[in-house]
Amino acid sequence: MEKTANNLSGKEKKLLRQLYWRSFTLYSAVTPSKQGASGVSYAMQPFLDEFYPVAEERRQAMVRQMAYFNTNVAMYPFILGITASMEKENHLKTDFNVDSINAVKTSLMGPLAGIGDSVFWGVLRTIAAGVAVSLAQSGNVLAPIVFLLLFNIPVQFLRWQGGKLGYTLGSTYISSLYENGMINILTKAAGVVGLMMVGAMSSQMVKLDIKWNMMMDGEVVMKTQEMLDQIFVGILPLSVTLVCFYLLKKKNVSINVLIVGLILLGILLSVTGIA
Repeated sequence: MEKTANNLSGKEKKLLRQLYWRSFTLYSAVTPSKQGASGVSYAMQPFLDEFYPVAEERRQAMVRQMAYFNTNVAMYPFILGITASMEKENHLKTDFNVDSINAVKTSLMGPLAGIGDSVFWGVLRTIAAGVAVSLAQSGNVLAPIVFLLLFNIPVQFLRWQGGKLGYTLGSTYISSLYENGMINILTKAAGVVGLMMVGAMSSQMVKLDIKWNMMMDGEVVMKTQEMLDQIFVGILPLSVTLVCFYLLKKKNVSINVLIVGLILLGILLSVTGIA
């Protein structure tokens, strides 16, 4: 019989309550390279402590949960629930494909971020603000409270139910996918989606435009950035991203050293007027 939120064990319900409250810390310690990864690791810790009594296995799980993570806060507990259920399956099955955990997590955070941002930040917040502004204009002192309630009640309801739904769905369907031999296909598909999402985010977050142009007789004869765009749009940001990836993965350069280097490079290019 399929597991539902109504027949979860007392221990699982307690863990889900801990997950919900800990999920508020997602962006309490944001870093450029990991975004909300430390918040994910903190929220998942009760499950990791429960599933991995062996210290080395728990350490590996904690490292696994420190992968890059960035999504909408309203949709976030659902992903946590799915992740927790997959960690449970990894604990129960010795031949579980551990790579599928981060692959599924990464593939979900992009699409759910788009849905959450559109629905909650774009629509619900606007409606709540419109109602509150109307009340404020009429002199109602409860306007800010109404705004907070109209916005937060649906968000918190979804956060609470999303965590339970993700955990119960994961417990039921991830196990079935694994038994049917579909987990490897899911992992590969999720990995492709995840890479596409990370690539799309990199193209939006990494910016580098060349301001230096070729001059002749005091007139611009060739705009360098336009020439590069004709060759490959975004070639410089892509090159910077690939170089950083190479230094991190192949040369084991510290992320702190890399960030300092990028800051100094940005200052140098700005001062010289190159970019």
